Amino acid sequence: MTPSPQRRRELLSTAAEVFAAHGYNATTVRRIADEAGMLAGSLYYHFDSKEAMVDEILSTFLDELWAGYEAVLGAGLGPRETIEALVTESFREIDRHRAAVAIYQKESKHLSAQPRFGYLTVSQRKFEEAWLGTLERGVAEGAFRADLDIRLAYRFLRDTVWVAASWYRPGGQHSPEEIARQYLSMVLDGITPRA
Repeated sequence: MTPSPQRRRELLSTAAEVFAAHGYNATTVRRIADEAGMLAGSLYYHFDSKEAMVDEILSTFLDELWAGYEAVLGAGLGPRETIEALVTESFREIDRHRAAVAIYQKESKHLSAQPRFGYLTVSQRKFEEAWLGTLERGVAEGAFRADLDIRLAYRFLRDTVWVAASWYRPGGQHSPEEIARQYLSMVLDGITPRA
């Protein structure tokens, strides 16, 4: 009998929360099974290892993230509009995959050293190229300030967005789009009153 896709998704969701809360190394198959209300051996019916679980969690998140990013990057928008769309798409992904984002932030450096997770390094390079390339284009076109260190601006923007996974909870007071709008207003226009 083949496990149902729905049950598999439920188990991955439980595993993602456990990995996000306790870290990859501290998480055992038994702990995930306990959280899922099943015996540890029964979890192996669905996944061959905890490595397989975290792999599927991260690859699913990154596949969806890149589908959204590629749509933005292919839309022919100006640099500011591209940054706005990338930030908004990032918050949508935090909304859909908050635990996966937390795992990615905490574990990607460690996991990417393993051959199975080489795609994490590839994704990080693509991410940097997309964001830095957009910022550089914005400076060249006069949409962004030329007096700022572009790599520092990139790191600030990246970290400002993705750290939100540590406090964001789906279904909260603000939608991902509203949070993105507020963040973009602060980052692009500052927090001081307009003249």
